[in-house]
Amino acid sequence: MQAPVLITGAAQRTGLHLARRFMEEGQPVVMTYRRRRPLIDELAADGVICLQADFTTTAGIFAFIDALQRQVTDLRAVIHNASTWSPDAPGEAGARQFADLFHVHMQAPYLINMACRDLLEASDRPADIIHFTDFVVNKGSSKHAAYAATKAGLDNLTRSFAAMFAPRIKVNAIAPALLEFNEGDDEAYRQKARGKSALGIVPGFEVAYQTVRYLMDNSYVTGATLPLDGGRGVR
Repeated sequence: MQAPVLITGAAQRTGLHLARRFMEEGQPVVMTYRRRRPLIDELAADGVICLQADFTTTAGIFAFIDALQRQVTDLRAVIHNASTWSPDAPGEAGARQFADLFHVHMQAPYLINMACRDLLEASDRPADIIHFTDFVVNKGSSKHAAYAATKAGLDNLTRSFAAMFAPRIKVNAIAPALLEFNEGDDEAYRQKARGKSALGIVPGFEVAYQTVRYLMDNSYVTGATLPLDGGRGVR
């Protein structure tokens, strides 16, 4: 039996695409979701271990870790894809939002990485941790400052864990810009989004899988953040 790959936040978009691509390759998958819906039952029927998790609280993070450790004895990789998106707000609403962003983007990856070290080191095979950060980590955001700051914290954790877990576990990050449109996005928005990158495309989620696969297959990359933004930095 191959050791499974853990993907957090895999019930939609990038995480769901990663889960399905790994399944196509015969790679066992453990995934987290926040709310149960028919898709989860379909994935479970296909053999995916689906674990409910609420990463917005410390108690929820530890509850997930306990559930994971009861389900698996080893892991091939941990892919931190779970994310939350909210605009900045003043007062108590902003404080609550910042706390949620901190828990999901920083505390959950930190605690899960610490708890999963033994699972990742359970055999002599290679092991990986991959953090999904964001293009805005280096740019900042005038409307989503808390989001950008907590994603930047996750980016920094990449290098700390790379040093801490070497040489048995490689730890890297992927910093994507927009990979796929939502159904309601109008053509004016789509044209504007395409124009932000040097390559002029919004490529779809497969490029995320290609980048994850590169990091898992390469034995000599750790502590790195790979931009996945079509050349936005050179515009």
